[in-house]
Amino acid sequence: MATISATPVKHPSPALNIFAWGVVGYNVLVILWGALVRATGSGAGCGNHWPLCNGQVVPLSPRVDTVIEFTHRCMTGGATFAMLALLIWTFRATIKGQAARAAAVASTVLLLNEALLGALLVKLGYVTGNQSTGRVVMLSIHLSNTLLLLGALTLTAILLGTGQMTRELRLRGAKSAWTITGLVATLVVGVSGSLAALGDTLFPASSLRTAMEQDLSSSSPLLLRLRGVHPLSAIVAAAFVLWLISHARRAGAGRLATAVAVLLGVQLLLGIADVVLLAPTWMQIVHLLGADLYWVALVALAAELIWPKTEATATS
Repeated sequence: MATISATPVKHPSPALNIFAWGVVGYNVLVILWGALVRATGSGAGCGNHWPLCNGQVVPLSPRVDTVIEFTHRCMTGGATFAMLALLIWTFRATIKGQAARAAAVASTVLLLNEALLGALLVKLGYVTGNQSTGRVVMLSIHLSNTLLLLGALTLTAILLGTGQMTRELRLRGAKSAWTITGLVATLVVGVSGSLAALGDTLFPASSLRTAMEQDLSSSSPLLLRLRGVHPLSAIVAAAFVLWLISHARRAGAGRLATAVAVLLGVQLLLGIADVVLLAPTWMQIVHLLGADLYWVALVALAAELIWPKTEATATS
Protein backbone atom coordinates (compact mmCIF):
# COMPACT_ATOMS: atom_id res chain seq x y z
CA MET A 1 0.00 0.00 0.00
CA ALA A 2 1.40 3.37 -1.00
CA THR A 3 2.19 5.86 1.70
CA ILE A 4 1.67 9.59 1.50
CA SER A 5 4.86 11.48 2.25
CA ALA A 6 4.85 14.65 4.27
CA THR A 7 4.98 17.90 2.33
CA PRO A 8 8.59 19.04 2.27
CA VAL A 9 9.17 22.33 4.04
CA LYS A 10 11.81 24.92 3.35
CA HIS A 11 13.84 25.70 6.44
CA PRO A 12 15.00 29.34 6.40
CA SER A 13 18.59 30.23 7.12
CA PRO A 14 19.64 30.80 10.75
CA ALA A 15 20.27 34.44 9.82
CA LEU A 16 16.56 34.99 9.15
CA ASN A 17 15.61 33.38 12.44
CA ILE A 18 18.09 35.59 14.29
CA PHE A 19 16.73 38.64 12.47
CA ALA A 20 13.16 37.69 13.42
CA TRP A 21 14.08 37.50 17.11
CA GLY A 22 15.93 40.79 16.68
CA VAL A 23 12.70 42.39 15.43
CA VAL A 24 10.96 41.05 18.55
CA GLY A 25 13.64 42.62 20.75
CA TYR A 26 13.54 45.93 18.90
CA ASN A 27 9.77 46.16 19.31
CA VAL A 28 10.19 45.59 23.04
CA LEU A 29 12.46 48.65 23.07
CA VAL A 30 9.82 50.64 21.17
CA ILE A 31 7.21 49.62 23.75
CA LEU A 32 9.47 50.66 26.62
CA TRP A 33 10.15 54.05 25.02
CA GLY A 34 6.41 54.47 24.52
CA ALA A 35 5.96 53.93 28.25
CA LEU A 36 8.60 56.60 28.86
CA VAL A 37 6.58 58.97 26.67
CA ARG A 38 3.52 58.30 28.82
CA ALA A 39 5.31 58.41 32.18
CA THR A 40 7.01 61.73 31.41
CA GLY A 41 3.89 63.34 29.95
CA SER A 42 5.59 63.80 26.58
CA GLY A 43 2.72 62.56 24.41
CA ALA A 44 2.01 66.10 23.20
CA GLY A 45 5.68 66.86 22.52
CA CYS A 46 4.93 67.11 18.80
CA GLY A 47 1.59 68.86 19.30
CA ASN A 48 -1.39 67.29 17.58
CA HIS A 49 0.57 66.93 14.35
CA TRP A 50 1.12 63.49 12.82
CA PRO A 51 3.25 62.28 11.11
CA LEU A 52 4.95 65.70 11.25
CA CYS A 53 6.25 66.96 14.59
CA ASN A 54 4.96 70.44 15.38
CA GLY A 55 4.48 70.91 11.63
CA GLN A 56 8.10 70.00 10.84
CA VAL A 57 9.75 66.87 9.47
CA VAL A 58 12.59 67.29 11.96
CA PRO A 59 11.81 69.61 14.90
CA LEU A 60 14.16 72.59 15.31
CA SER A 61 15.18 73.71 18.81
CA PRO A 62 13.02 71.00 20.41
CA ARG A 63 12.00 70.85 24.07
CA VAL A 64 12.78 67.74 26.12
CA ASP A 65 9.24 66.37 25.69
CA THR A 66 9.53 66.93 21.94
CA VAL A 67 12.78 64.96 21.82
CA ILE A 68 11.19 62.08 23.74
CA GLU A 69 8.08 61.96 21.55
CA PHE A 70 9.99 62.45 18.28
CA THR A 71 12.43 59.69 19.24
CA HIS A 72 9.49 57.34 19.79
CA ARG A 73 8.12 58.18 16.35
CA CYS A 74 11.52 57.53 14.78
CA MET A 75 11.77 54.20 16.57
CA THR A 76 8.28 53.28 15.33
CA GLY A 77 9.39 54.14 11.80
CA GLY A 78 12.41 51.88 12.23
CA ALA A 79 10.11 49.09 13.43
CA THR A 80 8.02 49.50 10.28
CA PHE A 81 11.02 49.11 7.97
CA ALA A 82 12.27 46.12 10.00
CA MET A 83 8.83 44.51 9.77
CA LEU A 84 8.65 45.00 6.01
CA ALA A 85 12.12 43.47 5.67
CA LEU A 86 11.04 40.51 7.80
CA LEU A 87 7.87 40.03 5.74
CA ILE A 88 9.70 40.06 2.40
CA TRP A 89 12.53 37.85 3.66
CA THR A 90 10.06 35.36 5.16
CA PHE A 91 8.14 35.01 1.88
CA ARG A 92 11.36 34.57 -0.08
CA ALA A 93 12.75 31.98 2.35
CA THR A 94 9.63 29.82 2.77
CA ILE A 95 7.14 27.98 0.58
CA LYS A 96 3.41 28.45 0.17
CA GLY A 97 1.51 27.07 3.15
CA GLN A 98 4.22 27.53 5.76
CA ALA A 99 2.79 29.06 8.93
CA ALA A 100 5.58 31.61 9.29
CA ARG A 101 4.11 33.47 6.31
CA ALA A 102 0.72 33.83 7.99
CA ALA A 103 2.36 34.98 11.24
CA ALA A 104 4.47 37.55 9.38
CA VAL A 105 1.40 38.92 7.57
CA ALA A 106 -0.50 39.15 10.88
CA SER A 107 2.47 40.96 12.45
CA THR A 108 2.54 43.47 9.60
CA VAL A 109 -1.19 44.19 9.87
CA LEU A 110 -0.93 44.61 13.64
CA LEU A 111 2.06 46.95 13.27
CA LEU A 112 0.19 49.15 10.79
CA ASN A 113 -2.78 49.13 13.17
CA GLU A 114 -0.41 50.10 15.98
CA ALA A 115 0.73 53.17 14.04
CA LEU A 116 -2.87 54.13 13.27
CA LEU A 117 -3.94 53.82 16.91
CA GLY A 118 -0.93 55.86 18.03
CA ALA A 119 -1.83 58.57 15.54
CA LEU A 120 -5.44 58.61 16.77
CA LEU A 121 -4.31 59.07 20.36
CA VAL A 122 -2.35 62.14 19.29
CA LYS A 123 -4.99 63.61 16.97
CA LEU A 124 -7.80 63.10 19.53
CA GLY A 125 -5.74 64.68 22.28
CA TYR A 126 -5.64 61.53 24.43
CA VAL A 127 -2.19 62.36 25.78
CA THR A 128 -0.47 64.07 28.73
CA GLY A 129 -3.09 64.97 31.37
CA ASN A 130 -6.23 63.81 29.53
CA GLN A 131 -8.38 61.81 31.99
CA SER A 132 -11.40 61.07 29.79
CA THR A 133 -13.20 57.77 29.40
CA GLY A 134 -12.39 57.98 25.70
CA ARG A 135 -8.68 57.86 26.50
CA VAL A 136 -9.18 54.79 28.70
CA VAL A 137 -11.05 52.99 25.90
CA MET A 138 -8.61 53.97 23.15
CA LEU A 139 -5.60 53.20 25.29
CA SER A 140 -7.00 49.76 26.15
CA ILE A 141 -7.44 48.99 22.46
CA HIS A 142 -3.95 50.32 21.72
CA LEU A 143 -2.33 48.26 24.48
CA SER A 144 -4.19 45.10 23.43
CA ASN A 145 -2.93 45.58 19.89
CA THR A 146 0.63 46.08 21.23
CA LEU A 147 0.60 42.75 23.04
CA LEU A 148 -0.98 40.97 20.06
CA LEU A 149 1.74 42.45 17.85
CA LEU A 150 4.48 41.23 20.18
CA GLY A 151 2.83 37.81 20.30
CA ALA A 152 2.55 37.61 16.49
CA LEU A 153 6.20 38.57 16.07
CA THR A 154 7.16 35.90 18.59
CA LEU A 155 5.15 33.30 16.68
CA THR A 156 6.82 34.41 13.43
CA ALA A 157 10.26 33.79 14.91
CA ILE A 158 9.19 30.44 16.38
CA LEU A 159 7.55 29.19 13.19
CA LEU A 160 10.55 30.20 11.10
CA GLY A 161 12.55 27.92 13.35
CA THR A 162 10.16 24.96 13.27
CA GLY A 163 9.13 25.24 9.60
CA GLN A 164 5.58 24.11 10.43
CA MET A 165 2.77 24.32 7.89
CA THR A 166 -0.40 26.31 8.52
CA ARG A 167 -2.57 23.19 8.31
CA GLU A 168 -0.71 21.72 11.28
CA LEU A 169 -1.67 24.57 13.59
CA ARG A 170 -5.12 23.57 14.76
CA LEU A 171 -6.79 24.37 18.07
CA ARG A 172 -8.45 21.22 19.35
CA GLY A 173 -9.45 19.88 22.74
CA ALA A 174 -9.59 21.26 26.24
CA LYS A 175 -5.82 21.83 26.39
CA SER A 176 -5.96 24.37 23.57
CA ALA A 177 -9.01 26.09 25.07
CA TRP A 178 -7.40 26.45 28.51
CA THR A 179 -4.13 27.64 26.98
CA ILE A 180 -5.84 30.34 24.93
CA THR A 181 -7.85 31.37 27.99
CA GLY A 182 -4.63 31.77 29.94
CA LEU A 183 -3.14 33.95 27.19
CA VAL A 184 -6.26 36.14 27.07
CA ALA A 185 -6.22 36.48 30.87
CA THR A 186 -2.57 37.52 30.73
CA LEU A 187 -3.36 40.05 28.01
CA VAL A 188 -5.98 41.56 30.35
CA VAL A 189 -3.30 41.78 33.05
CA GLY A 190 -1.00 43.64 30.65
CA VAL A 191 -3.67 46.14 29.61
CA SER A 192 -4.90 46.72 33.16
CA GLY A 193 -1.30 47.16 34.31
CA SER A 194 -0.66 49.88 31.76
CA LEU A 195 -3.87 51.66 32.75
CA ALA A 196 -2.81 51.41 36.39
CA ALA A 197 0.56 52.93 35.45
CA LEU A 198 -1.25 55.78 33.71
CA GLY A 199 -3.27 56.36 36.87
CA ASP A 200 -0.06 56.43 38.90
CA THR A 201 1.37 59.03 36.52
CA LEU A 202 -1.68 61.31 36.41
CA PHE A 203 -2.57 61.00 40.11
CA PRO A 204 0.64 60.42 42.09
CA ALA A 205 0.07 59.44 45.71
CA SER A 206 2.13 60.69 48.64
CA SER A 207 1.89 57.37 50.51
CA LEU A 208 0.71 53.79 50.10
CA ARG A 209 -2.26 54.48 52.35
CA THR A 210 -3.30 57.45 50.22
CA ALA A 211 -3.05 55.31 47.07
CA MET A 212 -5.34 52.66 48.58
CA GLU A 213 -7.84 55.29 49.67
CA GLN A 214 -7.85 56.66 46.12
CA ASP A 215 -8.61 53.21 44.71
CA LEU A 216 -11.56 52.65 47.07
CA SER A 217 -13.12 56.11 46.87
CA SER A 218 -16.27 56.33 44.74
CA SER A 219 -15.36 59.94 43.89
CA SER A 220 -11.99 58.99 42.40
CA PRO A 221 -11.45 59.23 38.62
CA LEU A 222 -12.16 56.11 36.56
CA LEU A 223 -8.46 55.37 36.08
CA LEU A 224 -7.93 55.06 39.84
CA ARG A 225 -11.03 52.95 40.41
CA LEU A 226 -9.84 50.59 37.68
CA ARG A 227 -6.42 50.23 39.28
CA GLY A 228 -7.60 47.36 41.47
CA VAL A 229 -8.43 45.29 38.39
CA HIS A 230 -4.71 44.75 37.76
CA PRO A 231 -3.77 42.71 40.87
CA LEU A 232 -7.04 40.73 40.73
CA SER A 233 -6.58 39.85 37.07
CA ALA A 234 -2.93 38.96 37.77
CA ILE A 235 -4.02 36.37 40.35
CA VAL A 236 -6.55 34.81 37.94
CA ALA A 237 -4.06 34.76 35.06
CA ALA A 238 -1.32 33.28 37.27
CA ALA A 239 -3.60 30.31 38.06
CA PHE A 240 -3.99 29.58 34.34
CA VAL A 241 -0.27 30.00 33.74
CA LEU A 242 0.63 27.61 36.57
CA TRP A 243 -1.67 25.04 34.94
CA LEU A 244 0.08 25.68 31.62
CA ILE A 245 3.50 25.27 33.22
CA SER A 246 2.45 21.97 34.81
CA HIS A 247 1.21 20.54 31.51
CA ALA A 248 4.23 21.84 29.63
CA ARG A 249 6.59 20.03 32.01
CA ARG A 250 4.75 16.76 31.40
CA ALA A 251 4.91 17.39 27.66
CA GLY A 252 8.70 17.72 27.74
CA ALA A 253 8.97 21.52 27.60
CA GLY A 254 10.60 21.77 31.01
CA ARG A 255 13.23 24.40 30.23
CA LEU A 256 10.78 26.86 28.69
CA ALA A 257 8.27 26.14 31.46
CA THR A 258 10.94 26.95 34.05
CA ALA A 259 11.75 30.22 32.28
CA VAL A 260 8.07 31.23 32.33
CA ALA A 261 7.79 30.28 36.02
CA VAL A 262 10.84 32.37 36.92
CA LEU A 263 9.60 35.36 34.92
CA LEU A 264 6.17 35.04 36.55
CA GLY A 265 7.79 35.14 40.00
CA VAL A 266 9.93 38.12 39.03
CA GLN A 267 6.86 39.94 37.74
CA LEU A 268 4.99 39.41 40.99
CA LEU A 269 7.95 40.79 42.94
CA LEU A 270 8.28 43.77 40.60
CA GLY A 271 4.55 44.44 40.94
CA ILE A 272 4.82 44.52 44.73
CA ALA A 273 7.88 46.77 44.54
CA ASP A 274 6.05 49.07 42.13
CA VAL A 275 3.19 49.51 44.62
CA VAL A 276 5.43 49.95 47.65
CA LEU A 277 7.67 52.50 45.91
CA LEU A 278 4.60 54.40 44.62
CA ALA A 279 5.39 53.66 40.97
CA PRO A 280 8.38 55.88 40.10
CA THR A 281 9.07 56.14 36.37
CA TRP A 282 12.14 53.90 36.41
CA MET A 283 10.21 51.20 38.28
CA GLN A 284 7.37 51.36 35.77
CA ILE A 285 9.85 50.81 32.92
CA VAL A 286 11.53 47.87 34.67
CA HIS A 287 8.14 46.33 35.47
CA LEU A 288 7.05 46.72 31.85
CA LEU A 289 10.28 45.15 30.59
CA GLY A 290 9.62 42.14 32.81
CA ALA A 291 6.05 41.98 31.54
CA ASP A 292 7.16 42.01 27.89
CA LEU A 293 9.75 39.28 28.42
CA TYR A 294 7.20 37.24 30.34
CA TRP A 295 4.62 37.63 27.55
CA VAL A 296 7.10 36.55 24.86
CA ALA A 297 8.12 33.48 26.88
CA LEU A 298 4.48 32.62 27.61
CA VAL A 299 3.48 32.82 23.94
CA ALA A 300 6.45 30.59 23.07
CA LEU A 301 5.45 28.06 25.73
CA ALA A 302 1.81 28.07 24.59
CA ALA A 303 2.89 27.45 20.99
CA GLU A 304 5.12 24.56 22.02
CA LEU A 305 2.33 23.00 24.06
CA ILE A 306 -0.57 23.20 21.59
CA TRP A 307 1.45 23.03 18.35
CA PRO A 308 4.30 20.59 19.06
CA LYS A 309 6.73 20.12 16.20
CA THR A 310 6.11 16.73 14.61
CA GLU A 311 8.92 14.37 13.68
CA ALA A 312 7.95 14.66 10.02
CA THR A 313 8.33 18.42 10.08
CA ALA A 314 11.58 18.29 12.01
CA THR A 315 13.23 15.89 9.54
CA SER A 316 11.73 17.10 6.27
